[in-house]
Amino acid sequence: MPFVAPHIAWHGIAPELALVGGALVALLIDAVKPAVDRRFLAGLSLATIGLAAWFTFDLRDTRAVIMQGTLAVDGVALFGRLILLITAAMTILISYHYLSRRRIHRGEYYPLLLLATSGMTLLAASNDLLLSFLAIETLSLALYVMVGFARRDEKSQEGALKYFLLGAFSSAFLLYGIALTYGATGSTQLSVISKQAAVASVDERLMFVAVAMIAVGFAFKVAAVPFHMWSPDAYQGAPTSVTGFMAAGTKAAAFIGFFRVFLVAFGALQWDWRPVLWIVAVATMAVGSLLAIAQTDVKRMLAYSSIAHAGYVLIGLVAANRDGVSAALFYLLIYAVMVLGAFAAVIVSAPGGSERLSLAEWGGIGRRYPVFGGAMTLFLLALAGLPPTSGFTGKFLLFAAAIKAHENALVVAATITSVVAAFFYVRLIVLIWLQDPPPDDGHPGIGPTPALITSLGIAAAATIVFGVWPQSLIDLARNAISHGFVG
Repeated sequence: MPFVAPHIAWHGIAPELALVGGALVALLIDAVKPAVDRRFLAGLSLATIGLAAWFTFDLRDTRAVIMQGTLAVDGVALFGRLILLITAAMTILISYHYLSRRRIHRGEYYPLLLLATSGMTLLAASNDLLLSFLAIETLSLALYVMVGFARRDEKSQEGALKYFLLGAFSSAFLLYGIALTYGATGSTQLSVISKQAAVASVDERLMFVAVAMIAVGFAFKVAAVPFHMWSPDAYQGAPTSVTGFMAAGTKAAAFIGFFRVFLVAFGALQWDWRPVLWIVAVATMAVGSLLAIAQTDVKRMLAYSSIAHAGYVLIGLVAANRDGVSAALFYLLIYAVMVLGAFAAVIVSAPGGSERLSLAEWGGIGRRYPVFGGAMTLFLLALAGLPPTSGFTGKFLLFAAAIKAHENALVVAATITSVVAAFFYVRLIVLIWLQDPPPDDGHPGIGPTPALITSLGIAAAATIVFGVWPQSLIDLARNAISHGFVG
């Protein structure tokens, strides 16, 4: 029998090919000419992201399952790619001068970032459990190195080691869950699993264990309680630009993969997993909000804040309806922008790569630098979910979707934790504006650069615009899910 080569839909995987190709070119250039100007590598990476965005836009009218049923080209995948490419572009803008100031500006940073982004976009479009696993490993391996990029910083190495060890542990859970799913259904494709899971003859006990283990793998990636332990140390130790990239990009990619697997493959079993995720969502919001209050380091505070926000996005999954998915997509985009803006403000907070990390160091900085203080205040208000910022709109949409799904108790819990979370955001705002600045705080000032000002400006504008006029983005998110997931 003659060998028939499988059909490869190059058009559908063009964004990932662009990202991987750009990463390889940047890596080769750095290997051949180690002294190459880092501005060239940063520009090349931005051009690569632009090319991937163009390929993504070119797929806007396509709805198909390609690559032998392993990859979905639908509205959710394209919206996820949009979030992740925006995240990667903003990360490059806030990285260049920061890495130079800390003297860790090595050429491999940009290939690692592009490879991590390719894994994220692949995860968002994956229609097969094995491909989801490979995508998670692709983004994780790059991030393990990026977290430990400051080789002479003990906290960076400690954070990378903890992230790596716990990441390997969670990957084992995920892979074993995939194996059990294959044993129960005979396939790893989401659409086939969905059909088999609804059949009465399927082994329910085996499926329950498989779903639980896969949930553990995804819960680790989104830093949901009780699988959040790695997050504060990794966020604190990583270079701040990498922390922002992880908080925005990893969370968005993992959640989109989480939604696709559980609503498509395990949709027939939702009465089994929804109560468990309900508990996880409440615990995540509560633990993230309460432990953030006790933090005195800004990056650790934002890490626990990120955990709480994972709980809010889980509300969309527990709702298990189209409004929940579209609200989660909206929230992931606006959260990516405002958290990257917050970490960009931390980078700007002082030149020389020595950011103001202790809360005490932020005392009176708004009086001394009003524009900078105003930007940080805006991002903190958005993270707290206060109007008229985009954070308020995102929470409102998630709560409305949960009420529509008759999850009123979950909304009450989310509202209470939101009030608790507002405390630590407001505490920092009070320090910024109402405390007198010390005559000499040990820092020579703040360190704005054109790239950092651009990223702060984009993030601030988006936070305000999508808070006051959110309808266009809401419609885009609803259109992405208008026909559901393909499969």
